[in-house]
Amino acid sequence: MAIRQDDNRPSRRFGIINLLLIGFGVLLLVSNFLPNPANQVPRVPYSLFIGQVDADNVKRAYITSDQIRYELKEAPAEDAPTVLATTPIFDMELPQRLEQHGVEFAAAPPRKPSFITTALSWIVPPLIFIVVLQFFARRSGMGGAQGALSFTKSKAKVYVPDEESRVTFADVAGVDEAKTELTEIVDFLKTPERYTAIGARIPKGVLLVGPPGTGKTLLSKAVAGEAGVPFFIISGSEFVELFVGAGAARVRDLFEEAKKKAPCIIFIDELDAIGKSRAGSMGMMGGNDEREQTLNQLLTEMDGFAAQDKPVIVLAATNQPEVLDAALLRPGRFDRQVLVDRPDLSGRRTILDIYAKKVKLAEGVDLDLIAQATSGFAGADLANLVNEGALLAARAMRTTVAQGDLNEAIERVVAGLEKKSRVLQPDEKRVVAYHEVGHAIVGHLMPGGSKVAKISIVPRGMAALGYTLQLPTEERFLNSKEDLEGQIATLLGGRSAEEIIFGEVTTGAANDLQRATDIAEQMVGTYGMSDTLGPLAYDKQGGGRFLGGTNNPRRVVSDATAQAIDREVRGLVDRAHDRALTILRHNNDLLESISQKILEKEVIEGDELKDLLASSVMPHDALLNAPAVAA
Repeated sequence: MAIRQDDNRPSRRFGIINLLLIGFGVLLLVSNFLPNPANQVPRVPYSLFIGQVDADNVKRAYITSDQIRYELKEAPAEDAPTVLATTPIFDMELPQRLEQHGVEFAAAPPRKPSFITTALSWIVPPLIFIVVLQFFARRSGMGGAQGALSFTKSKAKVYVPDEESRVTFADVAGVDEAKTELTEIVDFLKTPERYTAIGARIPKGVLLVGPPGTGKTLLSKAVAGEAGVPFFIISGSEFVELFVGAGAARVRDLFEEAKKKAPCIIFIDELDAIGKSRAGSMGMMGGNDEREQTLNQLLTEMDGFAAQDKPVIVLAATNQPEVLDAALLRPGRFDRQVLVDRPDLSGRRTILDIYAKKVKLAEGVDLDLIAQATSGFAGADLANLVNEGALLAARAMRTTVAQGDLNEAIERVVAGLEKKSRVLQPDEKRVVAYHEVGHAIVGHLMPGGSKVAKISIVPRGMAALGYTLQLPTEERFLNSKEDLEGQIATLLGGRSAEEIIFGEVTTGAANDLQRATDIAEQMVGTYGMSDTLGPLAYDKQGGGRFLGGTNNPRRVVSDATAQAIDREVRGLVDRAHDRALTILRHNNDLLESISQKILEKEVIEGDELKDLLASSVMPHDALLNAPAVAA
């Protein structure tokens, strides 16, 4: 790709001027320090000067802080100078000595500054300032946004698609609906006259919303690649600086540069960094906040787009659309909001195909099984999964990636790294074994779209001493009340097994209790699954819906309602606990046999685990509804 160099003759002219100014300043400095023959006076020792005073041979003297210049009455020899100088020392008796011997003495009159000194004081400091200023200005011009004086320049990186680095819609998978919406944006950029001819207004902005890692940035690059136009990319945080007004200046500079390269695309990642709502806690507008000024400038620039043949389209991405200012989201600015969600089963399969082509897969690798086992994974998670599998294969000195490598990569992403160095005590290992088998038996018998795929008592991650891996058997988007109650019972299966076998509980169920309580609270407060409280939502749907936030603050309710909510949550968890206890007591022999096997092998999975769990039996409904007897 050819790059045109701009005419640099002005730079050369400024360079010559700078050299002349520097040379003039050096000459002035050198001339100031060169000795002046007219001012040269022979210097003698101070002791000689005192002796000449005592001999009454000194006529007059001029005393300064650094020199005593005096005139003799008679020269000591023919052609000898009569004006001499010496360096004074600290002598408090000198004035009395001079007065006693009749020497006229006085402080030397202040020297009038020479023309050179005056010129230096008036010319050299401004000269130095101009040279330094031009030096940094040239640095900022040559170095782009990294220059010392370029804090008001846009930091956006410009990508001009070429054949090697070009990203197209073929490189993006799992977001077919989003690609369909953005295909129209490509048409706007390629043939804007087709739309303007009939009076249609080309959209100014498109907002991509969705969870992290779903491919929002990749989609925006694909739009630029499909349209073949320049692509400006910048993060919202890069607009905000220490200097007041720098953010607004950068917004102006960004749009000015974009208009020069139109048609083009501006992509602002993490728009919420500058686009948060300007309403304060009391609904009052903020004052002179730097982010607010930057947001105001962005709104002004998007309004300032005039109808033109070469459009500039703003793409932006955020994980928190609920915090954005309402003025940003109105038609005429960000006209469209495109949801880029986590891929479904077919989307995950297509994404795996794309990234699997970049590694060497072994024969017989079934990507369908991997896609089925990765429900809820985003595109970035799947890319990381394939890369982790390749790293595991390389670490084992293999030349291809096997099915086992990908399965192990899934467990790494879900549960963390194995920590075989964390050695458990025998009694702790036994508790963990029964705990995990309790999860597995209850989870196997509960309704829903998941199956128990693996039991392990090898510690993983930061806190997991063992884990039971459940993989979905089908793609599900809705959960019934029975499904959620089954999930709570499965989570409490480990604690219930400890109660049955050991008659006490440990701290190993802390995370299980937290997750079970969260599900129960959502059932009551969010999903309206309580017969007592009815179909009402008692939790506020707060921010972070794409960031996995679960802390929904409760609405303002009466004390009686709050107590009723707590009773319903406690009742759901208690019933699930009783259900888990009943199931495990009914399958106590199976609990013992599988626990002994896993204590020997540490890991049970695949067909072996499937055959073992196949002998588990669901108790009769009457037994499930009966209160459990304490162990």
